Amino acid sequence: MIIRNALKEGREKLQMNNINSSLLDSEILISKAIRKDRKFVILNLDQEIKKKNYDYFYELINERARGKPIAYLIGKKDFWKYEFIINENVLVPRPDTEIIVDKVLKIFKNKSKINFLDIGVGSGCILLSILREKKNFMGTGIDLSKESLEICKINADKLGVKNRTKLIKSDIDNFVYGKYDLIISNPPYIKKLDLKYLDRDVTNFEPKLALDGGLDGLSEIRKVVNKSCELIKRKGKLILEIAFDQKYETKELLRKNGFYINCVIKDFAKNDRCIVSTKI
Repeated sequence: MIIRNALKEGREKLQMNNINSSLLDSEILISKAIRKDRKFVILNLDQEIKKKNYDYFYELINERARGKPIAYLIGKKDFWKYEFIINENVLVPRPDTEIIVDKVLKIFKNKSKINFLDIGVGSGCILLSILREKKNFMGTGIDLSKESLEICKINADKLGVKNRTKLIKSDIDNFVYGKYDLIISNPPYIKKLDLKYLDRDVTNFEPKLALDGGLDGLSEIRKVVNKSCELIKRKGKLILEIAFDQKYETKELLRKNGFYINCVIKDFAKNDRCIVSTKI
């Protein structure tokens, strides 16, 4: 079979299963199956592919048709300027989360060295992107998941920042190490009863531990804010990712815990997405 016909079969299968990006996904998956880049696929549509490669491609198509995220199928995801290794033990990095990296780099553009903490580090996409951009920063990442930390360690090595990265398996309540100039967190903030309404790609495949924010969606945000009071230096920055409807509750929580609200940042869809605050 030639690449063109395999792509057609893959696209039709995905369309039947309501995958909107059917052509793009088919191109990405056939690239993985034949171990070539997407440019090669597009420029060589009439090239024959081996049966074993076609069979592997169709296995990937069937997984994608079930809703498995493309990033899990190919084992990687671009974030900021870099490519991160991921699997089903970590959330798929979202473009909206890049605004945390952008804001950190703007706030600390004139700082040559800081010590910062990422609570719920996951794949390390936020922590490691900042470390890659700022050569003298030191970063600590904590996570409850041993598997997440293993992925983060791989990415730290891949990006060449492992010597400035400390990874610790811990929940936020029991973490007591260090004082930080900056704390960042993209905590679980989906209301427990809303989890079932998320896209099937998310609901069926991404780790619930990284999504479930309790009944009101704020349980983990409360923990992060409360613990940050102990861990952050005076005038240190706390940057939190939140759900689109959590701005007012989170701002009040921060104020009660001695933080001054600097700004609320909107995501690419113009929804409230991050709150930047300073410890008074």
